Amino acid sequence: MASELAERAKEAFVDDDFNLAVDLYSQAIDLDPGNADLFVDRAQAHIKLGNYRDAISDASKAIELRPSMAKAYFRKGSACMKLGEYLTAKAALERGASLAPDDSRFTELLDECKKHTEDEIIEIKTPGFLRSAAASAVADQSFNAKSERLEQLQNGRNKAPEVNAAATVQPRYRHEFYQKPEEVVVTIFAKCIEPKDVTIDFGEQILSVSINVPGEEAYHLQPRLYGKIIPGKCRFKMLKTKIEIRLAKTEQIHWKSLEYSKEAAAPQPVNVSSVGSCRPVYPSSKNRTADWDKLEAEVKKEEKEEKLDGDAGLNKLFRDIYLNADEDMRRAMTKSFLESNGTVLSTNWKEVGEKKVEGSPPDGMELKKWEY
Repeated sequence: MASELAERAKEAFVDDDFNLAVDLYSQAIDLDPGNADLFVDRAQAHIKLGNYRDAISDASKAIELRPSMAKAYFRKGSACMKLGEYLTAKAALERGASLAPDDSRFTELLDECKKHTEDEIIEIKTPGFLRSAAASAVADQSFNAKSERLEQLQNGRNKAPEVNAAATVQPRYRHEFYQKPEEVVVTIFAKCIEPKDVTIDFGEQILSVSINVPGEEAYHLQPRLYGKIIPGKCRFKMLKTKIEIRLAKTEQIHWKSLEYSKEAAAPQPVNVSSVGSCRPVYPSSKNRTADWDKLEAEVKKEEKEEKLDGDAGLNKLFRDIYLNADEDMRRAMTKSFLESNGTVLSTNWKEVGEKKVEGSPPDGMELKKWEY
């Protein structure tokens, strides 16, 4: 059945009915989700429609399923170039060219891509004042390394015997998440991880995290997210005990879970601005009108008084201090945090403004500077 849908999709593509082609490929994928050809063909239809982010997501999925598929790298490189993401495009095209050295299309696109990347510098920006030099180093991860890790993962999946669900091995690192109206914060508790061993990618509704420490089993977290995100606004930073990832929501809706499931469809966003101006009637047998202003005030009070434990509570404390600080205090916090490599956080500008803040690691730990 999937093959029949794929043939109909190809006919629609030839007839320039790209929307129908995407729809038919999607139906075929639902029936055969492990078919890399279906994803790479749908990526081509997305490119024709100008849906470049969707094309990148499909091409990346095809690469995950079949890392040696040159056509998938070509689709990803083409879509990235349309979005002006020339460095990512260059890495994908170079990998594809190595798999298909006789394909002149790679050479043509690579020549065009190199014109845009000669003077380009990658910089990963972390949110607010918590800017980590380690996060910038992660940007230097090569696409080839990612592909090799994906290939190792795929080989492992192909060779692994079938096991009972109850006997599934627990992941090496624990992760959790919390959310705000505009973003979801995912925390992976991984201690003392080198930036070069971490790869993080964002898709329209995909988060991909790989930790590959030499001599240890690779860790992968690649969920289809509950809701859609804005890849260009997503950020992450690496700390000594964890990796913190901030996902920017496309809509201010509450996620019931981190991962998507058919049982928990994403709810519609609430128009907060209309609360108060047009008060709805709460359905009850007594036909009474709910006091929405009072409910809103109670929710805000609960959020303000919410007590978080561990790292989440500490992050909330620092965030509240920064938001309520004056300009001098913010300057002091930023300067002390950056110059001390994240080991000192001061709010006294007079104390830190006239000198460089030296690092002060906890007892028993050694301060090292990242070279990137």
